[in-house]
Amino acid sequence: MDYNDAMKRTPPGSDVVRLIRFAAILWIGYLIVLALISQSFPAPQRANLLYYVLLGCIALLCLGLAYWPWIQKRLRQAFVPVIVVVITIMPVIANWLMTRLSPFSPPFPPEGPVLGLLPFLFIALLLVAWQYRWQYILLIILGTTGLNLGVIWSFAEPGTPPFQGGLVITLIQSIIFLAVGFSISYLMSRLRGQQQSLEEANIRLTHYASTLVHLTTSRERNRLAWELHDTLAHTLSGLSVQLETVKAYWDVDQQTARSILEKSLVATHSGLEETRRALKALRASPLDDLGLAMATRNMVEETAARANLTLDLSIMDKVPTLSPDVEQCVYRVAQEAVTNVVKHANAKNLTVKLEFIEGKVTLIVGDDGVGFGIEKSSKTSHFGLTGMRERAQLLGGEFDVISEPGYGTTIQLTI
Repeated sequence: MDYNDAMKRTPPGSDVVRLIRFAAILWIGYLIVLALISQSFPAPQRANLLYYVLLGCIALLCLGLAYWPWIQKRLRQAFVPVIVVVITIMPVIANWLMTRLSPFSPPFPPEGPVLGLLPFLFIALLLVAWQYRWQYILLIILGTTGLNLGVIWSFAEPGTPPFQGGLVITLIQSIIFLAVGFSISYLMSRLRGQQQSLEEANIRLTHYASTLVHLTTSRERNRLAWELHDTLAHTLSGLSVQLETVKAYWDVDQQTARSILEKSLVATHSGLEETRRALKALRASPLDDLGLAMATRNMVEETAARANLTLDLSIMDKVPTLSPDVEQCVYRVAQEAVTNVVKHANAKNLTVKLEFIEGKVTLIVGDDGVGFGIEKSSKTSHFGLTGMRERAQLLGGEFDVISEPGYGTTIQLTI
């Protein structure tokens, strides 16, 4: 990241502007306290109040810039560098002016000429450490050290106790600035890295969820295509063959033609019922009207009765209120599993259990049909099982299938 990229991190109106406002108010309070303390010194060591007024004007200038949206919009990315320059350079200029205006009256007590600049330089360090990389922190520390040395040089002769005291204060300040600046820079770097990692993880999670939704939708469409193929397409194709047969026999053997026509009508009514049932299954209205327990019970009982299956049904009478997506998942998985038993299992007995224990809803559907090999099935396009598994994965649930050829099939869904 170069310098321009770093400055773009601080657009006008961000948290750094609020920090500048808060810091400016603290500066003003600090200068007031420092001026009151200074007035308690004896007359020869008493600091000039005009110096505190100049520093207070600098603090007021920063406060005004922080509350002036127009100048922030005009400066844009240069707003923070301008503030840093103001709070580091202008106090030194104030020192120089006071030295020119009253060369015989030091603006500070001789033993502490750097104290007045300390809050300004510290806030400048915080701004740089918060916004920029460590190279700029080192630059601001070197700059503030040079400014302090210049201030000390203007107030005391080399070798004198005030000069040595100022050097000690400058050294301590530089060490503290290094520790604080690099600590803040390290923390901000870690925070930016964590934020970037969270953003990337969120993007990946969003893409993953979107992919699962699209896959589930695609599987659902394929399942519906097979459903309509097994009902409407089979009915129409069989009806077409039978009508062709009726046409061929009509002039030769009308009795046989009428018999085939009667069978065609029966097949038509049966196919129509199956098609209506398939289309009705696309709707989730039973859940809205009856709730999960009753809707599942009615669906299982109707399917088992239509297929002449012996039913062992166990559904809790009082299933807690679940979220709509969970109820939809459980109902659709139960519907798909029971439909597979009717179509493919060639079973005589059907077992369905729906229970809610210790915060988990569990659905079990079993049969005593022909079964199948799990490994062989996983290598083929078994849309029903794949769709049920994807529904469970979308909600963080578990979907298990237990089956062997000749020993039936059991599926279990747990959310």
